[in-house]
Amino acid sequence: MTKRRDLLKGLIALPLIGTTTANAAMARDSSKDFERDFFKELGLRTFINAAGTYTALTASLPHPEVIKAINYAALQFVSLVDLQEKVGERIAELLKCEASMVSAGAASAITLGTAAVVTGGDAEKARRIPTDMTGMKTEVIMQKSHRIGYAHAISNCGVKIIEVETRKQLEAAISEKTAMMWFLNYNNTVGEVKAEEFVAIGKKYGVPTFNDCAADVPPVENLWKYTQMGFDLVCFSGGKGLRGPQSAGLLLGRKELINAARKNAPPYGDTVGRGMKVNKEEILGMLVALEIYLAKDHQEEWTMWEKQIKLINDTTAAVPGVKPEIHVPPVANHVPSIRIRWDAAKVKITPEEVRNALRNGHPSIETMGDDTSVDITTWMMIPGEERIVAKRLKEILQEAST
Repeated sequence: MTKRRDLLKGLIALPLIGTTTANAAMARDSSKDFERDFFKELGLRTFINAAGTYTALTASLPHPEVIKAINYAALQFVSLVDLQEKVGERIAELLKCEASMVSAGAASAITLGTAAVVTGGDAEKARRIPTDMTGMKTEVIMQKSHRIGYAHAISNCGVKIIEVETRKQLEAAISEKTAMMWFLNYNNTVGEVKAEEFVAIGKKYGVPTFNDCAADVPPVENLWKYTQMGFDLVCFSGGKGLRGPQSAGLLLGRKELINAARKNAPPYGDTVGRGMKVNKEEILGMLVALEIYLAKDHQEEWTMWEKQIKLINDTTAAVPGVKPEIHVPPVANHVPSIRIRWDAAKVKITPEEVRNALRNGHPSIETMGDDTSVDITTWMMIPGEERIVAKRLKEILQEAST
């Protein structure tokens, strides 16, 4: 009879093809190593990701070791509460913060963090939100310029969002009803009150502060920068730059708040976070992804991205009238990127038509941009795909040239 351990070993060692770089999780033709081509059966096309870590494009490709960890966890039972606790302790140690937990993405972390400050981990209060807020603080303050769609993850907890624009307005808005002050790190350069000042105000009035850093790695230092700055809670997406499971995220911060957040999450029932389940495979996969990310040579990876972007830049610039521009976004998605524009009198095609041609070609290539440009990043590409992207772009632009 086959031993269970042998069965586990065989399943955990499912074929994985990739390079030593973190973004080469699986080669483009790896489907031949599987008995079924599931996406093809479903009539779906895979694509080269030249756009970035967008949820709609399924974010990032995990490292092969992350897949191994997921397969390992999938074949054995373990206490979900104990696993979350032990992994949380390990992640907190790695990221130099008091405590942490793995959430079902960054938006889930926002809801759970809000629930933590509102309920304080009280099971009876956790049962009542968002419909009965009796005895709880019910307002969350944020700068107007920081309010985006993800603020819905806060209002899910039954609180009212108070918008302010200046420090004076912020301080005036603080009252006995204030549960938390929320900050969108991506818009740090936009709001009048910057991160350090925001934290200082929270400390002055004893109000917990929460920083949403969902897409803000790289650089790696951001993983501990904001908890050390003094934010009481910080969240990150697990499936973007960290290349963990797409449905995973990180909530970091003060120990009492993380403990309270867990009381509002699975497996605890009758809570606002009960539907935000993160399973044992994702919890373990997130830990392994983080270990790999911290151990990698970040400068080597950055240099590779710069070379890839330069290749696309030089290739497209060879087409008369095309004017590519290399840039690095200052905060979120902080990686070498390229914005490609052209003289419409010389290249008679719109950016949308270029994006569609790339998407509908062979292989399919996804990019971003607007009415004036085609925008590309290479950090989600498997090394070598940048050559395909550069070649296809040049072909399309040349064909449209006068």
